[in-house]
Amino acid sequence: MKMAKKLGIYKCEICGNIVEVLHSGSGTLYCCGMAIKAFEEKTEDPAVQKHVPFIEKVEGGIKVRVGQNAAHPMTDEHYIEWIEFVADGKAFRQFLKPGAPAEASFCCVEGAEISVREYCNLHGLWEN
Repeated sequence: MKMAKKLGIYKCEICGNIVEVLHSGSGTLYCCGMAIKAFEEKTEDPAVQKHVPFIEKVEGGIKVRVGQNAAHPMTDEHYIEWIEFVADGKAFRQFLKPGAPAEASFCCVEGAEISVREYCNLHGLWEN
């Protein structure tokens, strides 16, 4: 039995529920009567880096853009659902909608240990 990891993202393949674990435990996560699998964060995208989140330092914090060389599409069929920013153990999430830019801004203290990840409705979970 694999332990659910803290801040792990899991998705039910039947109904589409997405869960983030807040406390690690030894149990198996279930939805719709079946065990759900953890997403493995992807970090490299051969398609012109349009899925990897990129961090830009701005006054008072950071701006996260999805796509380095080309902006990620934000259509009804293919879009970034959310961007998550973790700084020194504090998690923040910005939900996005089709038609909006694939970016989000977050306040951040200088020198904080940070990580960023985002979820594409078609291509899964990505981190910087």
